[in-house]
Amino acid sequence: MKIARFCYQNMTKITIYHNPKCGTSRNVLALIRNTGVEPEVVEYLKTPPGKQRLTELVAATGQGARALLREKGTPYAELGLDQPHWSDEQLIDFMVAHPILMNRPLVVTELGTRLCRPSEAVLDILPLPQLGALAKEDGEQVVGADGQRVR
Repeated sequence: MKIARFCYQNMTKITIYHNPKCGTSRNVLALIRNTGVEPEVVEYLKTPPGKQRLTELVAATGQGARALLREKGTPYAELGLDQPHWSDEQLIDFMVAHPILMNRPLVVTELGTRLCRPSEAVLDILPLPQLGALAKEDGEQVVGADGQRVR
């Protein structure tokens, strides 16, 4: 069983658009690693996705660009992004120009693409089960010793 799991882990591709200063993003990264998979970590503030990739990510979430906008600690208000007239393409252009506007963590797996807020949302798109217990940084238990989600 260990050999089969090792082979599957090596074929499993998970990408996280991550901000290491964000607690939610760190919790999601821990949940991914708790499956035994080391994801591709894209620190999007250092290496922002271009317009084409961001457009693909927005489309993959099925939610539209507005769902990926972050307000807190960003130029959201100064840019007037609360106005409903902005198209998805325009909002994506703002995120390309100001990567801090991109909400995080955004995770891509073979099972889907999702903005993982709250952090437990990543569990719905991870292709492998949790290997053991895991608590968030604040101590809240998310996964029990049996590897199952704590509700």
